[in-house]
Amino acid sequence: MAQNSFLFYDIETTGLNKCFDQVLQFAAIRTDMDLKELSRHEIRIKLNPDVIPSPYAVIVHHISLPDMQQGVNEVDGIREIHKLLNKRGTISVGYNTLGFDDEFLRFSFYKNLLPPYTHQYANQCGRMDIYPLTVLYYLFKRDCLTWPQKDGKISLKLENLGAENNLMHGKAHDAMVDVEATLALARKLREHQKMWDFSCGYFDKKTDISRGDKLPIAFETDDRLFREGLLVSGKFGAANQFIAPVLSLGQHKHYKNQTLWLRLDKDITGDNAFVIRKKMGENAILLPPETRYLQHLSSERQQLAAANKKQLLDNPKHLAALCEQHQHFKYPVQPNVDIDAALYDQKFPTPQEEKLFRDFHQAKPQDKMAIADRFSNTARRDQAVRIMARNYPDYLSDDDRHDFEDYMQAKTVDFRGEQKLNQDKLQELLLEIKQKTLTPEQEKLLDDFDVTHPLQ
Repeated sequence: MAQNSFLFYDIETTGLNKCFDQVLQFAAIRTDMDLKELSRHEIRIKLNPDVIPSPYAVIVHHISLPDMQQGVNEVDGIREIHKLLNKRGTISVGYNTLGFDDEFLRFSFYKNLLPPYTHQYANQCGRMDIYPLTVLYYLFKRDCLTWPQKDGKISLKLENLGAENNLMHGKAHDAMVDVEATLALARKLREHQKMWDFSCGYFDKKTDISRGDKLPIAFETDDRLFREGLLVSGKFGAANQFIAPVLSLGQHKHYKNQTLWLRLDKDITGDNAFVIRKKMGENAILLPPETRYLQHLSSERQQLAAANKKQLLDNPKHLAALCEQHQHFKYPVQPNVDIDAALYDQKFPTPQEEKLFRDFHQAKPQDKMAIADRFSNTARRDQAVRIMARNYPDYLSDDDRHDFEDYMQAKTVDFRGEQKLNQDKLQELLLEIKQKTLTPEQEKLLDDFDVTHPLQ
């Protein structure tokens, strides 16, 4: 039987757009369930011909444009990352990985004709995130770490926690340095075994659902009951002590993996209602509204929550309208979404299509397009053309090469309506960023854009 393991990982990317940017560096340390190191992995991926790196990303991770020309091609690198995350019994984990890295990799898998979700559930695999656990420890196990302050406020950035607790050795935003720091942090948290086991339970979907079902009932109406609790999330910020009182509005009717929670410490009238969409087993941690947890909620916020509950109970029509509005809300549909950004619009491939995708990956470069020509979904064939153009350009037909060149010149948008970074926008960003205070090394990194323009 395969041994369960944690895979602590981090990625550095060309930018923040999960649809159009790409992974440049992947680093991981696999451990056993006691956090003892088993193996290390590092993958550097060279820049794709259709990707312009964001200068803001470059001055953070300090990967220069010349260095981006080194490494394996993208499809080989992403395939290896997919294999690591999908090894039987793997719990993939990092610092804020469920806030950024996991979805970024999901799109990377999808763009490269790999299953985008299997690392979440198949082969006894799962996911965790040390960042929300750190928030929970800050609130309820504060003596476990020294907590850094920046401008008079608590800072939970990994680089600050690492420096304050001697966990980080090397430059922040180097993927392996960040992985080592995250693992060291996890080991500190795990010293409090009971708290660690309880906290990790929130990343097991069944456990999270069970805990949510046990929250107390705030009140009932004729056709439903409403549970109340406390939600812990880094998104609430230090000013709110990362915690908020919430009322369950039920499950979303269209996005079945979302549960809905109304913040009770905010104005709940009209369009002001602040409703949080939580996926069970993921970020945002639900706690019962018990005294030991309420200590971080000011008396003013507790009073507002009580007043809002009474207002909702006294106005059942308003409460029903809130439930109806948010349970049936749909994200706006963006026209002309590029295929690489259409993960959430695409139907799941059939078993026959999945077999063809596997055959495509296993085939020699000169045989790949013959397999892609058998794809029933023409959009996925378009992705195969892009894979070939990025990784095996010598094996493209003239027609497919022209199609790829047309795509490179087009104004491409993602599912949020955000446009892919192009040369015009790049020049705007360079002018903007050069007005800021930069280190000599950052200035040199930006100078590379003038010498080695992407897409030239």
